[in-house]
Amino acid sequence: MTLASETVVRKVITVEAPVERAFEVFTQRFDEIKPRDHNLLTVPIAETVFEARVGGHIYDRGEDGSVCRWARVLAFEPPARLVFSWDIGPTWQLEADEANASEVEVRFVADGPDRTRVELEHRNIDRHGPGWESVYAGVDNEGGWPLYLARYAQLVNAS
Repeated sequence: MTLASETVVRKVITVEAPVERAFEVFTQRFDEIKPRDHNLLTVPIAETVFEARVGGHIYDRGEDGSVCRWARVLAFEPPARLVFSWDIGPTWQLEADEANASEVEVRFVADGPDRTRVELEHRNIDRHGPGWESVYAGVDNEGGWPLYLARYAQLVNAS
């Protein structure tokens, strides 16, 4: 259960990789990080695309070619940080009003030459309006950001 004042989810992991590689794996291999069953399309996901530039999107492309743009890239500063919107509302549908979107910042902090601390902050969740607590609960639980970060760490360690 969340308190009304909890509108930020913070997760931190450390990976065994230089900061440049840690950033690169997160952005260039996001398709392998995001589980296919996290899907707002009506068809299976063929790929998840992370457009690595400010103004780009993160989107799922369905097997039939349909597209679901569920995030906008707001900051892209390799290899230190990136920020993207979370355009998925409390009913787990796309949020059409950008003012109602929360945002996710991911910072990559060198912890020596071959280690990187990855700090993820999903903030302003209350912008989603009534029912925002379900967004908080969804991204904070083991099937949310902890799952994404675990999958990310496996990729970093395998490469």
